[in-house]
Amino acid sequence: MTAHAPDSPSAWEYDEVIPGLHRVRCGISNAYLWRPAGDERATLVDTGPVGTFPRLRRTLTDLGVAPHQLERVVLTHFHDDHTAAAAEVVAWSGARVVAGRADAPHIRGETPGPVPVLTAAEVRLHAAVTSSAVAEALEPVAACPVDVEVDDGDLLDLGDLAGGPSVAAHVLVLPGHTPGSIALHLPAVGVVLTGDAVAEHEGRIVLGPFGIDREQAWRDAARLASLEVDVACFGHGEPVIGRAAQALRSLTDAFA
Repeated sequence: MTAHAPDSPSAWEYDEVIPGLHRVRCGISNAYLWRPAGDERATLVDTGPVGTFPRLRRTLTDLGVAPHQLERVVLTHFHDDHTAAAAEVVAWSGARVVAGRADAPHIRGETPGPVPVLTAAEVRLHAAVTSSAVAEALEPVAACPVDVEVDDGDLLDLGDLAGGPSVAAHVLVLPGHTPGSIALHLPAVGVVLTGDAVAEHEGRIVLGPFGIDREQAWRDAARLASLEVDVACFGHGEPVIGRAAQALRSLTDAFA
C-alpha cells in the first residue's frame, strides 16, 4: 500500500517494500528507510537531490520517526542526487553518516569526485536529465560530514525484527560506479540495496549509468547477481520484489 504526506505530490510518495523497509521517491532517485516494528532506531539510505529535505522530513514524520530516532544515514556514493539533503538531515536529526571510504572525501567536500566516463547513449541521457525540470537537482550541494568510513565486508547492525532474527547489513564495495560506491546486503531478510550499481529502467534491470569504469561495473553487477535475494532496491527505478536474484542475473546494459 502506498502512503502519501498530506501535502505531497505523487513524485514524493513512499511505499513499503517489505515490513520495516520503505522506499521514499525523491524525484529522480530513491531513498530507503529501515525501521523494524518495535525498534525505535532507524536507518536512512541516501537522501535525494537538492530540495528533498522538507519533503523527506515530512515523510519521516509521517512514518513515526522522530529526529533522535534516526540513528544513521548511509550514503551509497557521493553523487549529488543521493547526497544533497544529507547535511540537512544530519542537522535535523544528529544522525551519524556512513559512507564508503573512497567516497568519503568527496562527500565531505575535501576533493572533487571523478568524472564519469560516458557512452554516447549516456551523453544523451545526461542531456535529457540536465535539460529537464530536475536540472536544479544536479547543482552543487553542501558538504556533509562522514562519521564512519566503511570497507568491503563491514557489518552495520540494523537491530532485531519483532520476534525474529537480528538484521545486519553487509557492506559490498562496488567501485565501478564511483570509487567508494557501496551496496547493502541484508541476508536475514533477503534484500539488497544496490545504490547506483544497478537500476530499473523502463521495466528492465540494467547496469547503472554514469559510472567511472564499465568493466568493473560489470564485475560489480555479477557480484550482486550472485546473491540469493528476493528483493532488490535500486537508487533509480522500481524495486524488484520476489525472485530478485533471477532478475539481477538477467541484467542488460541499456546505455552501452
